[in-house]
Amino acid sequence: MHTTTAGSTTARDLLHSLVDHGYTLATGVPCSLLNGAFRLLEEPGDDTRLAGLHYLPAPREDSAVGIASGAVVAGERAVVFMQNSGLGYCLNVITSFNLIYDVPVLLIVSWRGHDGNDAVEHDVIGAELLRLLDLFRLPHTVLDPTDPAGSLATAIDMMDKEQRCGVLIVREGI
Repeated sequence: MHTTTAGSTTARDLLHSLVDHGYTLATGVPCSLLNGAFRLLEEPGDDTRLAGLHYLPAPREDSAVGIASGAVVAGERAVVFMQNSGLGYCLNVITSFNLIYDVPVLLIVSWRGHDGNDAVEHDVIGAELLRLLDLFRLPHTVLDPTDPAGSLATAIDMMDKEQRCGVLIVREGI
């Protein structure tokens, strides 16, 4: 079931899996494709499993990467949620800090425009997202909505193995 309500099964499973992997900080800039995850981060309700995942909203994606990077340097596991157009804002931060100093941050990135059927600004980066990630040698995998925990584990394993920012790509709304 893929809805953008607070009860989104995929979003809830993904966030629970983040907690299971020791993530304590989530930050980012809202995107409609990640709406269910953002709603749960902002208002976890009675979901006690999410109590250990602190959410700090960011004004821009590059600021979110900076916040998460500071948390990682301090010994926490941190994740950044963003849409793919925001990835462009982050490339300088990622290349001039994260990649040089081996500070891996998990990025959960919505894939707006992947099908060429979105607003023009999303279609441009949507068509080139995988090549852009490959160009910067950022390990990535696409979320399987039927197995969010497995997809997340794959992204984290690649990130930990390569000590580079890892990217979990979300094609459909969660």
